[in-house]
Amino acid sequence: MAATLRNRLSFPPLAAGRVGVESGRVICHDGAMSITAPRYEGRVQVRDGRSLGIAEFGPPHAEQTVLWFHGTPGARKQIPENARRLAFERCIRVIGIDRPGVGLSTAHRYHRLLDFTDDLEVAIDRLGVERFSVVGLSGGAPYALAAAHAFADRVPTVGVLSGVVPSGGADGTDGGLVGIAVRFKPLLPVLSEPFGAVMTNFVRVAKPVAPFALDMFARISPPGDREIFAVPEHREMFLDDVLTGGRHGMKAAGYDAVLFTRYWGFSVRDVATRVVWWQGDDDYIVPLSHAEHIVPLLPHGELRVQPGGGHLCGLGLGDEVLETILDW
Repeated sequence: MAATLRNRLSFPPLAAGRVGVESGRVICHDGAMSITAPRYEGRVQVRDGRSLGIAEFGPPHAEQTVLWFHGTPGARKQIPENARRLAFERCIRVIGIDRPGVGLSTAHRYHRLLDFTDDLEVAIDRLGVERFSVVGLSGGAPYALAAAHAFADRVPTVGVLSGVVPSGGADGTDGGLVGIAVRFKPLLPVLSEPFGAVMTNFVRVAKPVAPFALDMFARISPPGDREIFAVPEHREMFLDDVLTGGRHGMKAAGYDAVLFTRYWGFSVRDVATRVVWWQGDDDYIVPLSHAEHIVPLLPHGELRVQPGGGHLCGLGLGDEVLETILDW
């Protein structure tokens, strides 16, 4: 079984540079503290000759599996250190997945967001995953909900961290960053490719000054998010994720913008899975009002408001999120 699974995956060499790997830890060569490295990284083949990039934490044959969908922008290793450690401590298989157009995944734009689950089904079957929970951070939340909708008999629980909500239709609400994107909806399909190219080149050029750029972004963030950026493990997670994932391509962010402003292909009212939604009350990207609107529409939704929390507050709760959804 192990040999068969390995033949279905490809494992590129880890890139050298500021971030290296040593004894299961990511070593950040600027003197900062280390973070837990993935057990392995690679590609899994899906449809039409395309592939999705993955990063796995925890043992490969754990009884419980969690798929972790990154934010926008982001890549497969946008998983907080507390969740990485818990994966190994509690024998949980946590799999981060690059969306098409970022990291090791082939660039591809779906017509609607739900179409992603066709590729996801091929990927999880080839990874030997039968039953799994999902976590979605920010822009990863719509994909987590889509997975729960598409695989209702395989997904028992969902964790959402400051999730993007529908922008139109019966489930939709306005405001927030996606609300701004809606104003440019007709232009987004045309602009997504150039935007992705600009983002990719920016990440490559900005690599030497990435720590400084992250510090500058933190300074203009709400107090709750500044606290997240002040944690060395979170800081290194972002740098490692962007510098190793973003250098291969950042088109996924543009594709997300297009899909978020369209009909997702399903209604959140039809997501029968239990969903716990963690949301900060000081989130300027996805306002608390979005969570207060969408969670009551979920048949089995629970909202957990984080006082003073910003958009990234869920990253500080990685272990709580995993324990919550898996204990169910």
